[in-house]
Amino acid sequence: MQLYFAVLFNANLKGFITGNIYQGNSKIMCAPGINCYSCPGAIAACPLGSLQGSFSADHSTIYYVGGILLLYALMFGRMICGWLCPFGLVQELMYKIKTPKMKKSPVTRALSYLKYAILVFFVLIVPIMYAFRDTPLPTFCKYICPAGTLEGGIGLLSNKVNASYFSMLGPLFTWKFLLMVSILVGCVFIFRLFCRFLCPLGALYGLFNKMSFFGVKVVQSKCTDCGLCVNHCKVDIKHVGDQECISCGSCVDVCPTKAIQWKGPKIKLKTNEVGPDKLKRRKTISRVISAVLLLGILGGTIAYYWMQPDQTNPNPGVITADRGNQVGDLCYNTDLPIVTANGVSEETLDPTATGTVTVINFWGTWCTPCVAELPYFEQIANEYGEDVTVIAVHSALSCETAPDYIGQYYPNSNLIFSQDSGEGFNGDYYTALGGRGTYPYTVVLDETGVITEVFVSSLTYDDLKTAVDDAM
Repeated sequence: MQLYFAVLFNANLKGFITGNIYQGNSKIMCAPGINCYSCPGAIAACPLGSLQGSFSADHSTIYYVGGILLLYALMFGRMICGWLCPFGLVQELMYKIKTPKMKKSPVTRALSYLKYAILVFFVLIVPIMYAFRDTPLPTFCKYICPAGTLEGGIGLLSNKVNASYFSMLGPLFTWKFLLMVSILVGCVFIFRLFCRFLCPLGALYGLFNKMSFFGVKVVQSKCTDCGLCVNHCKVDIKHVGDQECISCGSCVDVCPTKAIQWKGPKIKLKTNEVGPDKLKRRKTISRVISAVLLLGILGGTIAYYWMQPDQTNPNPGVITADRGNQVGDLCYNTDLPIVTANGVSEETLDPTATGTVTVINFWGTWCTPCVAELPYFEQIANEYGEDVTVIAVHSALSCETAPDYIGQYYPNSNLIFSQDSGEGFNGDYYTALGGRGTYPYTVVLDETGVITEVFVSSLTYDDLKTAVDDAM
């Protein structure tokens, strides 16, 4: 079942081939377990990332994301951890490697409270504090989440079409990569290390374990307090169904009095009405029917997403029939707002209508390679003067930080600063010009607005100067 749901939540198998992140309508829905939004196969959003990102949005977004998580919690509790979470599957596969294992102890029990501190500090307090500054910081996703590094980072970097992404890597990725490797190695020796000690989503779901509709429960009238269930369990429970229980069901088989049962509706065939052979046949038939239905849903989902058009360049507001985003195309046109140290002005500029060679650089204050190469663009703007127009378009992410940055570092620059429109990480114009999530991203136009060069990721001053000279 864990494998089934891992494939189901990543049914966009085409993404693993194309190296693109799916951005279709299903991404407005959160997956129940941790599954990175940036995984090439992901068809739903990460619940923790969505929660952190909703703090600066309007109230309806917070209620929407919070309502989904509350629904998951009330329906399943931590049963999601045991059955539906793709990263739980990864941890259990690592634990199957034959090595000496660390048993649970009072130390592991104490460490199990660490995930509640991570939930409060990294998922709630810090993102909310940043939200008061207009931009929530998804702290857990950015600095900790190993699933994001594995599914999103490694998932994208492993595809050769994203080879340019390597130039963007820095100390933060190094830290997250080392943390991911440490956690995965730890999972070889410690059962579900991340789930037990670090996962804030599991901490949140665990608070609803006792009231969840599905899961395991103890019939107290049958329980003899023998302790076999607690001793058999690999996680740090004090009793079956508490906040640490992932409802894996392994305790059901070891209970001598059958006091541990599954919660939720039950369908029973009474043996005194149906013979044992017939009962066995009916159970087999029901299992076959269930398997066929599940495989049908999975196959249908994969087929649906395989047939979906590429979602990386949807922009009907900018795209016109006689324009494109490839070298040799007349570039897509739009009116970009001019940004100064005082903020966004009412003045706009169409990059395709400057009458000069135009350089469009998509950057962001949050992007270290972008900031590092911005002086190259200013140098070009100074050297060529009125013969070349250089436009630095800040990404739609954290664009409110641009005016302060301009005022501090480029108060009297010949660069023309602007900001992209659109929602989320990728703005409308960036997407229209072929951007696929890589920053910085640069497009060079000749005097007529025809694209002559495209640079994916970082470039050097010499590369930029050569491209400008070729376009003149």
